Amino acid sequence: MDLIATPAGRVDPAFWDGRRVLVTGHTGFKGAWLSMWLQSLGAEVTGLSNGIPTDPALYELARVGEAMKRELKIDVRDFLSVAEGVATSRPEIVIHMAAQSLVRRSFVDPRETYETNVMGTVNLFEAARQTSGIRVVVNVTSDKCYENREWEWGYREEEPMGGFDPYSSSKGCAELVTAAFRRSFFEADSSGLRLASARAGNVIGGGDWGDDRLLADTMRAALSGEVLYVRNPAAVRPWQHVLNPLSGYLVLAQALWASREFATAWNFGPADEEAKPVGWLVERVRELWPGAVRWEHDQQPQPHEARYLKLDSSRARARLGWLPTWNLQEALERIVAWYQAFAGGADVRTATLEQIKDFTAAQAVGV
Repeated sequence: MDLIATPAGRVDPAFWDGRRVLVTGHTGFKGAWLSMWLQSLGAEVTGLSNGIPTDPALYELARVGEAMKRELKIDVRDFLSVAEGVATSRPEIVIHMAAQSLVRRSFVDPRETYETNVMGTVNLFEAARQTSGIRVVVNVTSDKCYENREWEWGYREEEPMGGFDPYSSSKGCAELVTAAFRRSFFEADSSGLRLASARAGNVIGGGDWGDDRLLADTMRAALSGEVLYVRNPAAVRPWQHVLNPLSGYLVLAQALWASREFATAWNFGPADEEAKPVGWLVERVRELWPGAVRWEHDQQPQPHEARYLKLDSSRARARLGWLPTWNLQEALERIVAWYQAFAGGADVRTATLEQIKDFTAAQAVGV
């Protein structure tokens, strides 16, 4: 079980079967998908979260909590509680996803954003440092951690950290914290904890109900018949189905378990041609949705947002063998199918697990 997945770049069910995994932020959109995937692989999953961030929520609709080994209601800003929770759950692998994840909310409450995304990360690392038996920690940040210069090419892992808004800046800070802890405490111990960071953004998928998120807003408009107001139709983003970067996090954890050489920063993004404008994405959803989806350009003044953002994932492709499995068209078809199933009263847990099953089957044959 100490070997990296074979072939490289794919999630290895044998590796995860019985593995003790702590997922912070398991009640969020990405956290719920990841927790369900790990559950389906036979992992013993503990979740740590301060609550359920949206209503409705994939976590509740898919009954994610029912198959968790344990759940800890803890705010990552509370170090003593985090330390106790990590110690009692005794994980072998930690995937840290708990965060304040919304750009616009960071303008409203920058203090909460920095406390959660920076000090929450410090608290988690310090708790892991004090807990024996943890071998791998993957810190999930964001593609927005980079100092965005509106380049038309993708950012590489060694580009400067930065960020215009508090959210993006906080994720750049979290990356600096990760590098500092790795160099100060973990590099010299060849048998101890291995720490890496994973950068991905603009993930889309069924069950996203977050505020100010394009696909969530689009699906709400589709389901309600209301007009969708789009802030920046020309903005280009590296859209990808949520299972693509989640597979990267799992493959990275497998690689870290096998070797400390993978303890660094990693981008998990789509192919360059999959970076598309916001308006293009909304139009594709309109074509796929069986009813009418109406949208208009919101001309009101808006907080600053990057115009152009892409990731260069060459490192993950070359060293991990990781590739995105579902392209953007497949992702949009799966998303529309998920929300149609939800609207039709289907069992959401079953619908979500079926998509995970289809994804892993496609990954197995390299599709």
